[in-house]
Amino acid sequence: MTTYFGFGLADNMFPQSCNLNRRELTPAEAKRLIEGDIALCLNPSHTATIAAMNGRYGIFCEIPQKAATINLQPGDALLVMGVVGLPRLEGRHEYTQQEIDAAKFRFGLWTVSAS
Repeated sequence: MTTYFGFGLADNMFPQSCNLNRRELTPAEAKRLIEGDIALCLNPSHTATIAAMNGRYGIFCEIPQKAATINLQPGDALLVMGVVGLPRLEGRHEYTQQEIDAAKFRFGLWTVSAS
């Protein structure tokens, strides 16, 4: 059983047939989980979002050199951080503190079980 952490999910991460359960986590619960034994599947192109998460919640993650490909199996879990309100970075490389403060961050833990 592996728990992964990333900023999104895709249909091809899941087995062809499975059951999914999603549970909302508080930022403190997510931080404890991330600081434990977790496999990162972050995309290095999201460096500014990773920095915003670090600044807002004190959650520190190593930025990978390339995005991981994961294939979830029954018993695995995926912690997903979703953000609403951060603008696209066009012509710059980081968010302002005002933009980070105005954004809404959510953490959802998706668990996979056999169907």
